Amino acid sequence: MSDDLRVAVVGVGKMGSFHVDSLTRRVRGARVTVVNDFSPEQAEKVAGPIGARTVADPFEAIGADDVDAVVLASPGFAHEKQVLACLERGVPVLCEKPLTMDGPSSYEVVRAQAESGRELIQVGFMRRFDTEYVALRELIASGSVGAPLMLHCTHRNPTVPDSFNSEMAMADSVVHEADCTRFLLGEEVVAVTVLRGAATSVAPEGVSDPMLVLFETESGRLVTVESFVRTQVAYEVRTELVAEKGSATIGLDQNLVVKQAGRWGGTIAPDFVVRFGQAYDTQMQRWVDAARRGTIDGAGAWDGYAAAAVCEAGVEAVRTGRRTEVKLEARP
Repeated sequence: MSDDLRVAVVGVGKMGSFHVDSLTRRVRGARVTVVNDFSPEQAEKVAGPIGARTVADPFEAIGADDVDAVVLASPGFAHEKQVLACLERGVPVLCEKPLTMDGPSSYEVVRAQAESGRELIQVGFMRRFDTEYVALRELIASGSVGAPLMLHCTHRNPTVPDSFNSEMAMADSVVHEADCTRFLLGEEVVAVTVLRGAATSVAPEGVSDPMLVLFETESGRLVTVESFVRTQVAYEVRTELVAEKGSATIGLDQNLVVKQAGRWGGTIAPDFVVRFGQAYDTQMQRWVDAARRGTIDGAGAWDGYAAAAVCEAGVEAVRTGRRTEVKLEARP
């Protein structure tokens, strides 16, 4: 390995382009050497200014001699084969969620990594690196507010395409709350219930938006999740902890509050990159540092599988309207 970690970025849409910029401008000890995208024009647009080369085949990028590690920001349906290719080559990979498109295939990835004897797969659950989520987890671990009893989570987007239905809201938005529940409480989610109430007038016919999701954890703690992806306002993510001796809230978006002409207010993040930009950069720096040692530092393959299993139960709960138990295989 050269002094800098040489990274291939596969998929350079909004998220992948952000990762290229992060690796080039804000992260130490790494450089992007290879860029791949299904659009050759987009790949060249991103690679040209930083002097990286482009390849048309993602597996060629993963197997290139000038690549020590891989960032996958490709569509979710492509992740399984691409992650396994990284594992087969023995290079660390940071894979944006989802790990794969379903629980069984994610579990096969978990098993393949266990058989390899090396922990090389990291899943991009960036909230684990957000200062507020870290502080809340430390507060829970300290015991100063007593045992945690409930979490109340809010996940709102200003808008999404009409094709973004209720099941996609579960797999693409609520998946973050599934991982945060496991990260904050340190236990698995065992059941999911979904309530589909009155929908916003801008939701396509048949789509329930907002939805109220209820997680039950293995010790009996309850987690509510408001999923509302067409608020027409901004990107809002909040979590409130209710504990035996107190409560705590993160994600209030206070930032700069201005009082002027009889009014007061501030700004709310317009999208997920603005809200969690620092967390993405911290995640990338920690991953680069770990990858240079041949390992990972963050959510692993098991975490990706567990989140996928929760979302599978959630999708079933959306379809049936019934409480649905999460099916988790034994951890290798």
